[in-house]
Amino acid sequence: MKVLVAPDKFKGSLSAKQVASAIKKGIVRAMPNAVVEVCPMADGGEGMVEALLESLDGKRKEVVVTGPMGEKVNKAGYGILPGSIAAIEMSSAAGLWMVPEGKRNPMLATTYGVGELIRDALAEGVKKIILGIGGSATNDGGTGMAKALGVRFISDHGEELGYGGQILARIRKIDMRGLDAGMRNVEILAACDVTNPLYGENGAAYVYAPQKGANSKMIRELDDGLRNFAWVIKNDLGMDVADIPGAGAAGGIGAGLVAFLGARLIPGVEIVAETVGLREKMRGADVVVTAEGKIDGQTLSGKTPFGVARIAKEMGIPVIAFAGSVKEDAHSFHDNGIVAMFSISDGPISLDESMKKAEELLERSAEEVFRLMNLNLSVKR
Repeated sequence: MKVLVAPDKFKGSLSAKQVASAIKKGIVRAMPNAVVEVCPMADGGEGMVEALLESLDGKRKEVVVTGPMGEKVNKAGYGILPGSIAAIEMSSAAGLWMVPEGKRNPMLATTYGVGELIRDALAEGVKKIILGIGGSATNDGGTGMAKALGVRFISDHGEELGYGGQILARIRKIDMRGLDAGMRNVEILAACDVTNPLYGENGAAYVYAPQKGANSKMIRELDDGLRNFAWVIKNDLGMDVADIPGAGAAGGIGAGLVAFLGARLIPGVEIVAETVGLREKMRGADVVVTAEGKIDGQTLSGKTPFGVARIAKEMGIPVIAFAGSVKEDAHSFHDNGIVAMFSISDGPISLDESMKKAEELLERSAEEVFRLMNLNLSVKR
């Protein structure tokens, strides 16, 4: 039997590589002669760079960049992958986790550090950049990122504007002449799993700014600023970005990536699957195993198990999924390529204890499931 193990991380507990290794150990104990290949996966969120590095044997580079509130971040990093590809997580330079709750302010927070990471990757000579854009502290439309790459934002008085969501309403002109020349030959793929427009009740400010520290007054100002931002982009660059699905992602950086860098917004798991060659690795497999910390209705919105299962279903390969917990609303998965889902918990257990024992529980669950499969094969013979 050939098995492909393609899991996501168990957040706060195990990396995708550790999850894959634990599942493989359990399978091999049950089926010593099985051929088991592992392919750590991610959906474009936290852990994407790590999963790509693990799957493709890339290298990690650390850079000093500007953090979301203007502070220096000494160990923001990104991955350099085979094929001249850079993998960057926005949250490593502009993440919400970097700002204490009482100091969060999307009027001031900037994506400048994200642009610094991109600029460093350009200096490395990469030809493609994969950018995960979740978990930001910002609502600046990607203006900080663009400024780091040479774009200038001009007020009606002709002055160059500064940083944060506060500048959006004051922009009257966008000057692209200084854009880093290295951008001309680079493909940008943004891992984006939301479809929010740039502004309005479903836009960046109203949906995401509250968790970033915005009060009701700030939300209205940010939304008005994003409207102006979209108008100037349309007027100066000839692009209508307001209603592009995902334009409002991560404080509007989705719109900025399209307008300034010509990026494509693509579901994260699709980008990761293509980059690691998941479809090719599935060829010839008898069964695919995937996993995630929690499987519920939200998983269907583009999380790793859903992406893995969709590809496997197209190829006619059954999928088994393991998770720390499987919620009741996950059972529609049976119509989306997953044959069976298993919670690795073996009885009443606290979340803290289950996270500490996750590796052991995964091994044991995989072993038991594949012992049952082995029995089924024996009966058929």
